Amino acid sequence: MAKLYFNYSTMNAGKSTVLLQAAHNYGERGMEVYLLTAAFDDRVGQARIASRIGIGQEADTFAKGEDLFAKLAARMNEGPVACVFIDEAQFLEAEQVWQLARAVDDLGVPVMCYGLRVDFRGKLFPGSAELLALADEMREVRTICHCGKKATMVVRNGPDGKPLMDGDQVLIGGNETYVSLCRRHWREAVGDA
Repeated sequence: MAKLYFNYSTMNAGKSTVLLQAAHNYGERGMEVYLLTAAFDDRVGQARIASRIGIGQEADTFAKGEDLFAKLAARMNEGPVACVFIDEAQFLEAEQVWQLARAVDDLGVPVMCYGLRVDFRGKLFPGSAELLALADEMREVRTICHCGKKATMVVRNGPDGKPLMDGDQVLIGGNETYVSLCRRHWREAVGDA
């Protein structure tokens, strides 16, 4: 039975690594998968999912306003798809999450989404909020704070290395910009003592 999954975490937890490993497992069994990532996130190249540990794979992309139900239906008309994998799921729009849920229900294809839960201000991303509401199963991909506790928050550092609390919700960046922290150390970093 197909389900909508949401695998979430903070930055640098290995979500893309987990996604690529799961997709590889399907491929080893001769099953076709369909990989998607956000069109505007080109840190590792356009239309590519990659992990910091050096593995990667080409993928299709999704953009704002795109009908993902229609996109998945069209791809499935080209040939069988055993599972759909979506990286950077926090960038999905709420309507797109509903379209993915329809694809699970009406097309019978499992959809596995991987993304951040909260932004640098501790606020849910719209795509993540909708996935938390609609997903059949949720799994946390864990990483740790510098203190050894589970990291659940992320801080965005400015050019001077100091944490920011203002700015656009989305700013593409990596280790040079974001640091995963436990809630206590996030509060300390942003001055919420």
